[in-house]
Amino acid sequence: MSRGWEITAASGAYIARLAEAGARQPMEAGLMAAEHLRGRRIDAGEPVRTLAGALTVETEQGAFAVSRRLPGRHLDGRDPVDQQWWGERLGVVHKALQGFRHPGLRPWQLPDPDAAHLDAEPWVRAAVSSAVSAATRLTVTDQLTYGVLHGDPAADAFVLDPETGRSGPLHCGACGTGPLVYDIAAAVAHAGGPDHCAEMLDGYLAAGPVRADELDAALPVLLRLRWAMQADRAARWECAEGLGAAKEALESMPG
Repeated sequence: MSRGWEITAASGAYIARLAEAGARQPMEAGLMAAEHLRGRRIDAGEPVRTLAGALTVETEQGAFAVSRRLPGRHLDGRDPVDQQWWGERLGVVHKALQGFRHPGLRPWQLPDPDAAHLDAEPWVRAAVSSAVSAATRLTVTDQLTYGVLHGDPAADAFVLDPETGRSGPLHCGACGTGPLVYDIAAAVAHAGGPDHCAEMLDGYLAAGPVRADELDAALPVLLRLRWAMQADRAARWECAEGLGAAKEALESMPG
């Protein structure tokens, strides 16, 4: 859905991002979310506006945006100490964005189990339908914490400056709103699953708005949904590699 580049120029270091045209408003919401964080003394990539003041530019390939890169190195999701930073920063971002509003924020949407592209492979429709049903039951029966979602909170979306000890997100993705545990599930998926991210989860619980009991109840359901949504997107874009990764992850999950 998007691509990114790190650019070094005479004037400094930058992050350039290109998203599909339909994601322009959510991308601008993410850029303004970064401004919101900076206004609360939380390090985040500063958007670079055009001379006319626009946050993004529409190109033939999609919506294009540039932010100043925070100093420091990318967090390593395999390192236990970096996992603590990762979880803690995601929790801080969730808490700080609880009052953030922007017209580009899209409500969380579940995949359509009846979509034609789910016939891409025999297993896809059943996997998506099962995950959507479980997530629907969860949202109806459980009291979940909703807020602004980062969208793709991988470890390398955050940096740590060893000289100052300061850490923060390079960007806030194409932002939307939904259950915050879904963002945590996305981070768990990037970490390689629940068996590989204990320190990240501990860091989040120490700083974020989601309680441990909610996390325990919702994470397995929303992690399965995360992979089902990856399968849905891969089927839509006819991406065999993405379908293979989603199938492997779903088959490895209990239940």
